[in-house]
Amino acid sequence: MRRLISTIALFAAVILAAPALAQFNAQLGPLCTSEGTPADQQISACNKIIALKVFTGEKLATVYFWRAVGWNKKGDYNNVIADTTLALQLTPKSVELLNMRGSAYYDKGEYDIAIADFTDALRIGPPSGTIYHNRGNAYRGKSDYPKALADFTQAIELGPKSAYSYQNRGGVKQALGDLDGAMTDLNEAIRMSPQLASVHTNRAVIWRAKGDIDKAIADCTDANALAKGGGPVNPMTPPGSVLISAYIQRGLAFEAKGEFDKAKADYNSTLEGTAVDNVSKANQATAKVRLALLSDSPASVPVKKTDGGGRRVALVIGNGAYANFPALPNPPNDARAIAKSLRDLGYEVTEGIDLKRDAMQTMTREFMRNAAQAKTLVLYYAGHGVQVAGRNYLVPIDVKPDAGAAIVDSMTDMDRILAGLDDQVRTNILIFDACRNDPFAQQTASTAAARSLEVKTRSGLAQPTAPTAGSTLGAGTLIAFATAPGQVALDGEGANSPFSAALSRHIGTPGLEVQQMLTRVRAEVVAGTKNKQVPWSNSSLLGEVYLAAK
Repeated sequence: MRRLISTIALFAAVILAAPALAQFNAQLGPLCTSEGTPADQQISACNKIIALKVFTGEKLATVYFWRAVGWNKKGDYNNVIADTTLALQLTPKSVELLNMRGSAYYDKGEYDIAIADFTDALRIGPPSGTIYHNRGNAYRGKSDYPKALADFTQAIELGPKSAYSYQNRGGVKQALGDLDGAMTDLNEAIRMSPQLASVHTNRAVIWRAKGDIDKAIADCTDANALAKGGGPVNPMTPPGSVLISAYIQRGLAFEAKGEFDKAKADYNSTLEGTAVDNVSKANQATAKVRLALLSDSPASVPVKKTDGGGRRVALVIGNGAYANFPALPNPPNDARAIAKSLRDLGYEVTEGIDLKRDAMQTMTREFMRNAAQAKTLVLYYAGHGVQVAGRNYLVPIDVKPDAGAAIVDSMTDMDRILAGLDDQVRTNILIFDACRNDPFAQQTASTAAARSLEVKTRSGLAQPTAPTAGSTLGAGTLIAFATAPGQVALDGEGANSPFSAALSRHIGTPGLEVQQMLTRVRAEVVAGTKNKQVPWSNSSLLGEVYLAAK
């Protein structure tokens, strides 16, 4: 959902040695050096050629290159990088190899390294619209939209018939808030390549952002039919990725419209696909959560009518009265203060104080269900938070430290919330004044001999789960922690924590963009705690966001 398809070089220049391979072995050569060879067969053929040790230099580099093509078909980007690196050691000035390795780093989410490879390729030359396009993707991945826009525009100037570049430039214009400009670019991409399924899916996102759900559904239906019919796709796109994107986007549109049975059918279809790339894994993580939310909801959930700006909803939770750990005095105060500020700003606020497991999970599920009809949402949590095996959990007041491995089931999975809210047409602001300490630390030490606590927790929260693990911090989302990942936040000596006190003072400031607001909060917390606590945030917001009107 977060990225559009990247165009990879079609290998024309680097394959000069391919005829020699075919002449050397009429069976292995074509299997290794053919774009249409199935991935496992291609890798196996290239392995056999390498094992013969008859090629060196550029010819050996060609074999490594084509084996990397096979790995790329499987979505094994680590091996793509390994093989292109071996090939670059033999032919260090190969633009095609730098482009392919950069694309693999891009698919892994390592955007700075990808940009370095693309920049080196452009420096070697000649100018390439494909490489400008790919570097534009990497800049877009970093949310550096002005540079991405410049690169896609350069790609279009060098290759004016590239539907992919128009498609991706449309995505950048959407991120910059230019929905009309985005629509113009996507329409041009469809005019140039009407059978390209992915562009119809991307245009559906714009229709949803503009509030035209029926046109969004129609575009996703067209994308679905084109993908099933074998329409053109990027040659480096893993099979099924386009179809998975079409299903998830149509499911989200049906859910926003209130047609829940159709939404569930599309979410089920999303999960039936084979997810190889990170985008498909992220889409399936979202579908899994949305399907569960709809499956345990009442048979009919009314769809609230909204004005042109859409609903603004918020969930605020403050947990302090822990039954089995020392109580935290401030989270209820913090939650009440933030809830009041958000109500004053016009948000529909659901407030929960000192919630037990069942109440906390019910309230969270209802909030995520309501997200389908919301334009902007805010989630604020104050209380204990822990990480277990790299995943973050919010702790209800009745959690028992002797629950063993089932302890994670008694807490609220923050990464599941992120996956369920992943939708680029909505703005998500998630704020966690948690990780005030590890409530299990003393219990773990005192009960280790009895092994009554089978999981290991850590103080502080981790960074959100990466897309490769099956969830994503998607486009249109900002997540803010009271302190840096893995660090402990302070509960404070006054009525509020240092972070929430600063947040309360700045959240309602008129005309203050949300990231600027968090910068002021960070500065105040750092000064007030004498550098003991540094708030942290990560953003993939699409454009500027104001919680309080200008």
